[in-house]
Amino acid sequence: MTEVRVPTLGESVTEATVATWFKKPGDAVAVDEMLCELETDKVTVEVPSPAAGVMGEIVAAEGQTVGVDALLATIAAGEGAAPTPAAKAPAAAPADTGSSVDVMVPTLGESVTEATVSTWFKAVGDSVKQDEMLCELETDKVSVEVPAPASGVLAEIIAAEGATVDATAKLAVISSLGAPNQSNDANNSEVVIFDTEGKDVENAPSANKLMAEKGIDPATVQGTGRDGRIMKEDVANASVPAPAPAIAAPAPAPAAAAVPRAPVPADDAAREERVKMTRLRQTIARRLKDSQNTAAMLTTYNEVDMTEVMALRNEYKGEFEKKHGVRLGFMSFFTKACCHALKEVPEVNAEIDGTDIVYKNFVHMGVAAGTPTGLVVPVIRDADSMSFAAIEKAIAEKGKRARDGKLSMAEMQGGTFTISNGGVYGSLMSSPILNPPQSGILGMHKIQDRPMAINGQVVIRPMMYLALSYDHRIVDGKGAVTFLVRVKEALEDPRRLLMDL
Repeated sequence: MTEVRVPTLGESVTEATVATWFKKPGDAVAVDEMLCELETDKVTVEVPSPAAGVMGEIVAAEGQTVGVDALLATIAAGEGAAPTPAAKAPAAAPADTGSSVDVMVPTLGESVTEATVSTWFKAVGDSVKQDEMLCELETDKVSVEVPAPASGVLAEIIAAEGATVDATAKLAVISSLGAPNQSNDANNSEVVIFDTEGKDVENAPSANKLMAEKGIDPATVQGTGRDGRIMKEDVANASVPAPAPAIAAPAPAPAAAAVPRAPVPADDAAREERVKMTRLRQTIARRLKDSQNTAAMLTTYNEVDMTEVMALRNEYKGEFEKKHGVRLGFMSFFTKACCHALKEVPEVNAEIDGTDIVYKNFVHMGVAAGTPTGLVVPVIRDADSMSFAAIEKAIAEKGKRARDGKLSMAEMQGGTFTISNGGVYGSLMSSPILNPPQSGILGMHKIQDRPMAINGQVVIRPMMYLALSYDHRIVDGKGAVTFLVRVKEALEDPRRLLMDL
């Protein structure tokens, strides 16, 4: 008889909760076939079978808290060929004489050295086709889908969900032995399939499990994965008539012990929901705090009269869209105005490297964009040499790719200055945080009609507050104010941009 015990959970993690058993007593199991899933306060850990045989006694039931090396279950010797789990038999394929193909971490992008395995869409023993998506990785910036390099059977999963892997790590092994068969199809029948724009799409297995637990109809959940795939986070964010059962599970208190909280009344606790931060959100939080801790950040403000820009836009927007096939917005004016000002105040477009100042003789403009998964900053390269139409097309295209989660790492690297438009959400005033290692970021805000004194007369003008946050280690107050004044002048009289004034 073989014992199944809690594996090492990670540094400083001493206990976990049994989330789900995928096998029941009497079921046949194969070596390395996933038996259950444990949840800690940091990651989800899959427990593979240490031997082939028949599932014996389950010692730790679902919902039970267990310590490291605790006994979870036992496996009795047996053929391991019961009809129900027959689809998992191909897991033993690597021992045969057939060939196998390693599934490696794909290229993650410049300077990205690791990723977290977010979701596996296939289980050990499942048949896979070449280029079929196997799993999804999360990096600091984007999600990366990993396709199957060859057709065959998924023989082994090396990096479980929640595991952090480096850029050269092996994720899984595909055996060339075995082809799709009836038993495998039966095993996969639990995977929810729905049609999106005429294409069959598999939901994340973790999402299927959560929907089954909560009694949620997949048709009512909006998927944010590729081609509309429903992810675990989509189910967690979906409104459910009776969420109490799902909320009861996250009760273990390790996280609460790490960050002391005031006592929560029982009735309030039943209405709370604890959701693990995504890797992207963790990275956003870390980088923004690092920015505050590293840079001598300061913000200076001004306001701009948008009358001339709005008049120019209204006069030519029809002809502009007809000729260039893209709408004329305000972002191209602000991008042009910033590029103009950066030439006069180059330190705002520079960065600190050790004891050196690196001046950029070009402008790679970052344009902050809000997405369902968090803030990203796609970069428009050489914006200083682009036309209004080229800038508008680039902003529209990258904004759409950002919302669809299809931006590559390369498209979000190398920016020298950033523009953030909080005005689209109704913000009247804010202090944007620097995007390291950049030394400046311009915050745009809501356009609001306000009474202004013009030539001794009180008139109503469309006004916008501007905020420039800058690194005072490299940019002096004079340079910051000069930059903001030049942006203001260019927007209040756009003809200055044509004359380079």
